[in-house]
Amino acid sequence: MNISETITCNTETLCTAAGKCGGCIFQGVSYADQYKEKDREVRRLLDKHDIDGSVYLGMEPAISTGGYRNKMEYTFGDLEKGGELELGMHLKGRFMSIITTDECQIVPHAFNVIQRAVLDFCRRNRYTFFHRKAHMGLLRNLVVRCGVGTGELLIDIVTTSEPGFDEDGFRDLLLGLDLRSDEERENGSTGMKIVGILHTFNDSIADAVIDQGTNILYGRDYYNESILGLKFKVKAFAFFQTNIDAVERLYSDLLEVIPDVSGKVAYDLYCGTGTISQLMSHAAKEVYGIDIVEDSITAARSNTELNGITNCHYICGDVKEKLDEIPVKPDVIVVDPPRAGIHHKAVAMLCDYGIDEIVYVSCNPKTLCIDLDGFRARGYEIRSIKAYDNFPMTKHVECVVLMSRAGR
Repeated sequence: MNISETITCNTETLCTAAGKCGGCIFQGVSYADQYKEKDREVRRLLDKHDIDGSVYLGMEPAISTGGYRNKMEYTFGDLEKGGELELGMHLKGRFMSIITTDECQIVPHAFNVIQRAVLDFCRRNRYTFFHRKAHMGLLRNLVVRCGVGTGELLIDIVTTSEPGFDEDGFRDLLLGLDLRSDEERENGSTGMKIVGILHTFNDSIADAVIDQGTNILYGRDYYNESILGLKFKVKAFAFFQTNIDAVERLYSDLLEVIPDVSGKVAYDLYCGTGTISQLMSHAAKEVYGIDIVEDSITAARSNTELNGITNCHYICGDVKEKLDEIPVKPDVIVVDPPRAGIHHKAVAMLCDYGIDEIVYVSCNPKTLCIDLDGFRARGYEIRSIKAYDNFPMTKHVECVVLMSRAGR
């Protein structure tokens, strides 16, 4: 059975958008069955690419099946043409339609409260949404992020520069919300705290969240988080891991897989905000990170300074174009690419270094297997593959792979 087909097996609905939202596909499916299906899919892909099953170490189960996401990018739109304003996720199979998802089970309770309050506010004010074909309208996205360890919330509404949005009313609305769940009220908890409210402008015709200028309506433009003792300031659009508990487990395991970097030069490619770079920096001589997203590199530099680390260096750009700018050759390479995987030219360049081991962190087993074909064709062998179910209710699986030069 294909993963995408398991939604038809639902026997219990936990979310009103189950089967309609393009995000979760396992609503109502027992976690045991979700786990089995994801593990089966990873094994199927490995077999399809003639990867020896003995190197597969299995899949780590989810730490928590609900409330684990620390970031959501909601979209404004309508469910039916000319219908009432909605705020949520793209309808499954209908990209132009938006379904409100204010009972989502994989985000903290506060996210759902904020989403519903913002939608009601925008409906009352009769704001229009930006139409992706007509390129007209005001509202585009709502971004909500939180620090799991700090309880800090950052909220950003993204609109076009069309006039008329009530910034003061939006700010006052949010600051007046009770974000606590019933359980938090019973326990006397103060719940999450809003530390920043932003208004970002985006007049681009691209269907993407793009920052073309931001007003800070309240507080600051970042929230604080920590991972394995490292401190991070995370801004609205910087890449950051979306499941902190799960990624701490993955990174702890990763540090055991990474070859000894003591006194060595390490590359952290597709480095994002530099978490892996900084984790390696304590033992490595020097660490060099490359990422194509400017906001992520800016955050990596800032957070490295925040943690008092001096031996991490970052370059902004495409890996295959920027590798030659690093002044020293690597002893250890860690790659953590986006879902699209690694460009075949970059795979060839990494293999040409001829180093003993390469570690690959993947968020997409399909492109991972394609890339592993490229590494194997150029003289590398797969030593181990371990999967992680860091995103229950969804189809997504992460993997950590150790490769070594053939004959080593």
